[in-house]
Amino acid sequence: MNLEALQRMIREIKDFPKPGILYKDVTPLLARSDIRHFIAKEAAEKIKGTKVDAIAGIEARGFLFGVTLADYLCVPFIPIRKAGKLPYKTIQESYELEYGSAQLEIHTDAVVPGQHILIYDDLLATGGTLTAAGKLIKRLNGDVAGFCCLIWLSSLDGAIRLKNEFGHFPNYLIRY
Repeated sequence: MNLEALQRMIREIKDFPKPGILYKDVTPLLARSDIRHFIAKEAAEKIKGTKVDAIAGIEARGFLFGVTLADYLCVPFIPIRKAGKLPYKTIQESYELEYGSAQLEIHTDAVVPGQHILIYDDLLATGGTLTAAGKLIKRLNGDVAGFCCLIWLSSLDGAIRLKNEFGHFPNYLIRY
């Protein structure tokens, strides 16, 4: 397995979830444990040298790849979910998507103050979701150690937005 083979496995779905969007479907990557392990290993290599105390993954596909990376690194996993999905006390952050707006939330006790948190999502487009997640981590007095994503859509300004807001250019495995 290599990154080019991994990229060929990603399906492109036109006009999903709305007209004009070319959706990157990563679900074929979940079918094999060796591929999931490869993705975690490659992500770990990309963040080598970064102090990481925990991985925060963004619902839903950021959970799938983020928890695998957390297991690979032997660190805790922190779920960041869409509004109304977490059962305990939460804080929320609103953000704009490429195709709408939404809110993310995190449990108020999910981050130990000063903890270095790497934020993981499957895809970086405009940076709205990752920026909202970073703001949640900061509001809980965590340190945003960086960002990691499986796919970076480099034609959009998300990477620059994260660099400007948090001082970290995101790590990624596949660039479109």
